[in-house]
Amino acid sequence: MIDFGKNAGFDLKGRHRAEARFQWMGKIAIAISLFFLAAMVFTIARDASGIIKQTQIQLQLDLTDATGIAQNNKHPSYGKAVKAALRAQFPKVKKRKDKKRLYGFASPEAGFEIARMIDESPEILGRITKVWVTASDGLDLYLRGKVDMDLPERQRRVSDAERDWIATLQEQGHLRRVFNWGFLTNGDSREPEVAGILSALVGTAYSLAVCFAFAFPVGIGAAIYLEEFAPKSRLSDLIEVNINNLAAVPSIVFGLLGLSMFLGVFGMPRSSPLVGGLVLALMTLPTMIIAARAALRSVPPSFKEGALALGASPVQAVFHHVFPVAMPGMLTGSIVGMAQALGETAPLLMIGMVAFIVDIPTSILEPATALPVQIFLWADSPERAFTEKTAAAIIVLLVFLVSMNLIAILLRRKLETRF
Repeated sequence: MIDFGKNAGFDLKGRHRAEARFQWMGKIAIAISLFFLAAMVFTIARDASGIIKQTQIQLQLDLTDATGIAQNNKHPSYGKAVKAALRAQFPKVKKRKDKKRLYGFASPEAGFEIARMIDESPEILGRITKVWVTASDGLDLYLRGKVDMDLPERQRRVSDAERDWIATLQEQGHLRRVFNWGFLTNGDSREPEVAGILSALVGTAYSLAVCFAFAFPVGIGAAIYLEEFAPKSRLSDLIEVNINNLAAVPSIVFGLLGLSMFLGVFGMPRSSPLVGGLVLALMTLPTMIIAARAALRSVPPSFKEGALALGASPVQAVFHHVFPVAMPGMLTGSIVGMAQALGETAPLLMIGMVAFIVDIPTSILEPATALPVQIFLWADSPERAFTEKTAAAIIVLLVFLVSMNLIAILLRRKLETRF
C-alpha cells in the first residue's frame, strides 16, 4: 500500500503555508517599493510647488523721455526707469545701502521685460504708465514664508526695513502672484525668478531626434541580420557577446568616446544636439539590438518556414512575414531605450552640453543643453530659489519618462498580433 502521508513528501498544508508566505513576501516588497516611490514623488512635488506661481510688482514708470535706456540699441534695458519708479514709491529712502535693498525688490531682468513690453505696445513710450514686472526671488521667498524672520537681522535675507516696505506694497496692492508661465517659456538664466526650461527641452528634443534617427534603423538592421541571416560562427558569437557587454558599459565611457571621436577626430560642433544625439545613439544601440532580437525570436518559426515553403525568398520571408509581427516588440524596446537616453547626464557632460545656454537652439548644430544637464546645473547652484526650479524640472523629466513608457505599452498592445 502506497503511503501518501506527510512522511512521503505530500504535506499539502505545509506547501500551502509556504506559498502563502511567499505571496505575502512579494506583497510586502511591492508595498515597500510603492512607499518609497510615493515618498520620493511627494518630496519632489512639495519642493516644486513653489514655482507654480511667481510674484510680480507694480511700478509706475515715467517713459516720457529716453532716461534709463541702455546704450545698446539692439537690446535696450529700462533698468534706470525701474529704479526711478521704486524711489518714487519710497521717497523717504535716502541712504545708498537702503536704495540698493529697495532696488532688489525687482528682478534684474525687469528692464528687459519693459523693453519687450514697449516692442509689443510702442504707444506706452512717452507716457507715465503702470506695469507689472517680475519680482526678485528674495521677495518671492519672503511672501511664501520661506524666510525665517525669527533669526537675527544680520542672518536674514530680508531686513526689518525691507519687511516694512513689503507690507506697504501689499497694502497698496502693488504685489500679486500669477501663474509662472516663464518656467515653461524662458531659457536658462542666472536669475532664478526668470529661469526656465524651454532651451533645455528643445535641446533634449533635438538630441533624442538625432538619437532615434541613427539608432533605430541601425539597431533594427543589425538585429535582423544577426538573428536571421548571419552564419553561426565564432565571429557572430563574438559580436553577440560584445553587444551584451556594451549594454552594461557605464554611460560616461560613451561620453569619452564621443569626445575623442566626434569632437576630436571629426571636428563636429561642441555642445550641439548633433553630437549629443550621436553619443546617446551609441549608448542606446545595444539595448535596441537586444530588444529587437528578442522580438524576432518571439515570432513562431512556422511563419518563416511557411513563407519559404510557398516559394518566398529568405529576405521576403523575413521582411514580409516575420518583421511585421516582431515590429511591436522592436518599437517597445526602442522607446524604452530612448527613455533611458532621456535621463542620461554623464555622456552629455563629457561633450560640453553642460554650458550655460540662454538662447533657444534653432537647429541641431547650435549649442544647447539637455534637461538632465539643466537639473544638474540648477542643483549645483547656491541660490535657494533654484532648489524649487530643480524639483520642478525633475517633475517635468519624470512626466516625459512615464509618458514614453506608457506610449511603449500602448503601441505594443495596439500593434501586437495574436497567434
